[in-house]
Order: sequence, then C-alpha cells, then structure tokens
Amino acid sequence: MICLVGFMGAGKSTALVELASQGLHAVDADALIESSANQTIPEIFERDGEEAFRELERDVLLGALSDPTIDALALGGGAVESEAIREALMVDGHTVVWLDISVDAAWRRVRSSSRPLARDEAAFRALFEKRQMLYNSVSDAILPGVARRVWDRAFEAVAALEDLPEGTRMFWARSSGGEYPVYVGRELLGSALFREGSPALPDSGRSFCFTDDSVGPMYADRLGDLAGTVTVPPGETAKTIARFDESLREMARMGVTRSDHLIALGGGVVGDLAGFVAHSYQRGIPVTQVPTTLVAQVDSAYGGKTGVDLPEGKNYVGAFHLPAAVISDVDVLSTLPEAELTAGMAEVVKTALLAGGALWEEVSALEPGEILSRADLVFACARYKCEVVAADERDTGLRAQLNLGHTVGHAIESVTGYERYRHGEAIALGLLAALRLSGAELLREQVRDWNLRHGLPVELDATVDPAAVVEAVQFDKKKTTRGVGFVLLNVPGQPLVDRMVDDAAILASVEELLPDGGVGK
Repeated sequence: MICLVGFMGAGKSTALVELASQGLHAVDADALIESSANQTIPEIFERDGEEAFRELERDVLLGALSDPTIDALALGGGAVESEAIREALMVDGHTVVWLDISVDAAWRRVRSSSRPLARDEAAFRALFEKRQMLYNSVSDAILPGVARRVWDRAFEAVAALEDLPEGTRMFWARSSGGEYPVYVGRELLGSALFREGSPALPDSGRSFCFTDDSVGPMYADRLGDLAGTVTVPPGETAKTIARFDESLREMARMGVTRSDHLIALGGGVVGDLAGFVAHSYQRGIPVTQVPTTLVAQVDSAYGGKTGVDLPEGKNYVGAFHLPAAVISDVDVLSTLPEAELTAGMAEVVKTALLAGGALWEEVSALEPGEILSRADLVFACARYKCEVVAADERDTGLRAQLNLGHTVGHAIESVTGYERYRHGEAIALGLLAALRLSGAELLREQVRDWNLRHGLPVELDATVDPAAVVEAVQFDKKKTTRGVGFVLLNVPGQPLVDRMVDDAAILASVEELLPDGGVGK
C-alpha cells in the first residue's frame, strides 16, 4: 500500500487522483472518517473538539492500513502525531510517501479554506515545523507536493522500493532542467535497480560503465549487464582535457550510440568526468551516477555539474548535465581507505553549516566513524544539496552557497598540483579560512575542533606559499567583473553569498592556517 503523508495543502487529494489513474484503488482517509462519523471534519472539530477527532482518526486509519483491498491511502496532515499510526505505517507492505511542501506554499493554498487548523497563520507555521520531523521519520520516499502530475513520472521509482533492501529511501530531485530519483541505502549494488526496466536506468539502450582503476575491479560486476567499460586512473589528476578526449574516443571505439547510457561508478572525479563525457558524446547521452566516496554521496553526484580541470584552475571546463538517477550504496563507504573517508567528512560538515537547524546539531555531535552507520545523514545531506539546486540549477545565485570553503580550498588544490591534498582535506582548510573571513571566531574554533576530532587538517603545509594561494583565488571559476565572490557564514543556516573580500584579508586568513599562524612570514 502506498501511504501518502504531508502537511495541509501538500496535494494528497490530487495525488490520489493520479494514483487512481495508474489503476490503484485509492482512498482518502478524511472521507473514511467523515463517513464513519456521518459528519464533516470541521463539524467534528466544532462539536467534539480535536482530541475526539484524533481518536476517531486513529481508529479509522488503523483499520484502513490493514485493509488489503486499498492500494493507496492519503492520511490527514496530523495523523502522524499518533504513535499507533506511525507504528502501523512501518509494517511491511507499506511504502510511505511524504509529499513535501514549503510552509509559505501550504499557507497560500489553505488560508481561505474551512480547515479548523488553518485559521491562525502563526499557529499554522508552528504546527508545520512541529510535524516536519514526524513526516521525515516515517517516510520511505519524498516527492515534491507542488509538482504537476509528478506521479506520472515518479510512480515506477516509488514502486521500485518494494524490491529493494529494507531501509532504502528515495527522494525525487527536481529542478528547471529535469528531474530524477535518488536512492540511498544499503546493499543497493547488485539490487533490482540495475536490472532491465529499472527506473534508475534509461528505458532503452545498453549500459556502459565509466569507472577508475581502483573502484572498477571491486564493484563493476554488480551493475548488471554491461556492454563495455571505460576506465581512467584514480584521483584528481585524471580530470584533464586529455583524459576527456581519450574517454570520448574509447567510447567511439566501443560503438556507444545515442540510445545507450553510462553508469558512472566512482568518486567525485569519475562523476565529474563521466558526466561531462556523457553530456558531450554525440551531443548527449544519459548517465546514472553511482557514487562510491563520501564526498560524492553527500555532494558531487547531484545537481548536474560536470567538468575537468585546467592548470589555471579547478573545474574550468564543463557543462550542466543532470543524471538520470543517483544510487548511493552506503555500504561501499566501509571499504574506503580511512583517509578518503575522513576527507569526505569536510563536505558533511559544510552541508550541515549551510543547512543549520537539526542537521547542524546532529553533525556537530557526530563521532569519528559514526557516519558509516548513518545512512540517514547521507540522505539528509544529499537532499539539502538537491533542494538548493532546485532553486538555482545554473548557479546564478542561491546555489553559490554550496561553495562555502571552496574558494580558498580550490586555490590550495591548484597551487599544490592536485596532489598534496585530497579534495575534502583542502575544503576543510578552506572552511576555516571562510569562517575567519566571516568574523565567526567562535564558530571557526568549533569547526577547527570538529576537524581535529575527525582527522581533518587544520594547518596548511608549511611549504605552501600563502601569496600563491591568494593569486590562485583570482582564477576561481566563479569570478566576475566585480571580482571573486566569497560565501561567508556567521550563523549555521544563514549563508551570505557573493561577498567581496580584499586580498589582504584573504592572505591573512591563509597565513593563519600555517603551522605558526603566519608568525615571522
């Protein structure tokens, strides 16, 4: 049974109509309650009060959730407040789909309705915040509540959860350039997602794997039937124009056609390079991202940014190419070298700083190695990234916030030839510089301590010239005629984008990263 949950105005009734068009027996819980009481819900509230309504709602829903004739059931917005209902939703055979909506959109939709709990805006907003964690805690899938006829496109992706390992979650990533399912869970490699007809693979054509020498031998045999494989060396040094050209020619030699697709198996380098190759080959073929590093699972696999580096700067050449799907199997993280897993934690803390709220609270208290058992945090980070991309896919404004720590971090990578630091390690240092430039001294110390606890660097190699880092910043790909806009942050959850910073301040923030804090330089 597909069980729809979500706040008032999220579109559950509309979704039922769409599900009915798929041939499902779709039922509205509110209609069942009104039939049972022989009254409308506003009348029940008016005569008996909310407590009596909740008791009736619980009894009716517990019966409906065990009814084998119902294929899809839309629950009232407050039903998840009942512990008994939450427990019933967790029973095998139920796929719980949260139709997510912003509080502003919800209020616009229902403020003129007769809903008893939509009469006071302040109370409405407080209730919205209270219920968000409950919806998240019970949901197997998250779809945008305002997307027009989303079930026409997402139904198969939701239905696929029935055949996937327990605990797998899916959300529907959506932006102006397209939409795609994101799956996060365990034992996903080798699962039904890689079989013919899977919603994670394009409908037709053959699968070709794009991977590197380290990851391919470990996991490529779990990707279903492959018609061929393109393999590149591991590491950032593979992200070059020369390797891009060589990969395209290899695909041509293998006979890849426009009806075929790539499966990008690897970390951020493989994902970026494979995505750019897929965008360019015969003017574009689909790519399914299968990230195998923490950096890629929480950040780089989503949003469609692809490309390669130039000696002058990181990611200087590329294109936007949204994936057909993203499949993040968190089990593979346990096989990462410790240093690689540690480096990925920089993107986790960066995302938490940007999101603020509950995600920052959880991540700031995270213990070393705990991420391996926290698929929920990988899911939350990926979802946050996609929400930002949805608002600004082409990186013209809001999406710039995702570059927190990256301006100095990329410059450090560039001046050290992409060999001294892993990407995440450079970003960890870049975060400290960004927080110093923000004037957020206490937060900087908190992040510095967090880095130390998780094994991330807090000092720049003494052989690195801070002046060279400042010079490299001027080649940042985000530079405009105004200069390089920094992302600053004083309070978690409140990033400030496109802020101009003078070179002297940048130099001071980098010098502070040296082992002696720049003394004597």
